Amino acid sequence: MTDPPASTPALPLGRLFPLYAAQALATGATTVSTVLASIIMGTLGNEALAGLPSTLIQTSAAFSASFFGALMLRRGRRLGLMAAFTLGTVGAILGFLGAKLHATPLFLLGAAGMGAAQGGYQQARYAAAESVPDARRGTALGALMLMSVLGSFIMTGFSRPIETLGTRLGTTPEVAGWLIGGLLLGLAALLITTWHPLTSVHTARKSHLSMREAFNTPGVKSTALALATGQGIMVTLMSLTPLRAHHMGMDHASIAAIISGHILGMYGFGWFTGPLIDRLGLKPGYLAGAFILAAAALTAPIQSHAWLGISMFLLGLGWNLVFVSGSKALSRTPAAQGVSDSLGYVASGAGTLFGGLIIARAGFPTLAYLCAVISLLPLISAARVRKST
Repeated sequence: MTDPPASTPALPLGRLFPLYAAQALATGATTVSTVLASIIMGTLGNEALAGLPSTLIQTSAAFSASFFGALMLRRGRRLGLMAAFTLGTVGAILGFLGAKLHATPLFLLGAAGMGAAQGGYQQARYAAAESVPDARRGTALGALMLMSVLGSFIMTGFSRPIETLGTRLGTTPEVAGWLIGGLLLGLAALLITTWHPLTSVHTARKSHLSMREAFNTPGVKSTALALATGQGIMVTLMSLTPLRAHHMGMDHASIAAIISGHILGMYGFGWFTGPLIDRLGLKPGYLAGAFILAAAALTAPIQSHAWLGISMFLLGLGWNLVFVSGSKALSRTPAAQGVSDSLGYVASGAGTLFGGLIIARAGFPTLAYLCAVISLLPLISAARVRKST
């Protein structure tokens, strides 16, 4: 992969707003539902399988990401995103019903539906990147993240009303969050119908390549490695830390607060990291992201509510840097996008499944230290980046 020369054209934020707003709603849906799925699973069955819902989410996303990637290349981004948001709405409602009725198979089916939807709507970032010149794609990705954090913060700010809703429905706030998530994804599906995809200022290079040709392009495999590593580490710790916090005596509002800090790290600094990567290149993004992810994993085992919050924030920020760098690089090779996302979801699903088992047998610190070592894999991606002349 090569880094393009810097440029400073304005972003078409007005026309991109429906895309950004729909993604914000989807992030809010994830915040109030799937992030806390491990707690629901703990009330439905064996806590050793607390990571199973997230594993299903990531596995479903792994299967669907390649499908949605191919669909969007053939039929356009808008149709693919509409289908993904609609599927997520159905999945969230099924998950709510399954959790409320204590029907574990139905809850897991809903989780699978939500995962399949994520495999599609997470590719909205490529729609944003394709709408601007190559040298501004990091900035476009950062703006998308900034919009996403608004949706998440609105939902975490409503933790008390969600608790009230759960009481009125005769269930817990974690379960009620799935119903709210379905509503948000339904609104996103409606909103995306008003978005008119922009023709990229510069037609994506190598868009004519087959998947095999795309992955034989220098730097694409290492980019996929970075994205898979960042996604796997982030999802594993994000999914299993709420259960750890629950065991440490934190209530729903407190857990929501550390999730807010995590989402802030993931999306809140996109306005800074995106333009910074545009200016400095991909290599600093990979380097900083890898070391920050490792720091997040190393601080996660500390027995302190404050340190747990710091760890979750660092986890989000490290993921942000790797994610923006990798997504910007991969936006130049559309044929590799869906499969690369699938690899990330496979890593996430394996991480949450085996992570839950590792915690049950060896404790949370063992998992965290293992994640710290794996977090350094994006250093390989950094070594593969070369400057353009």
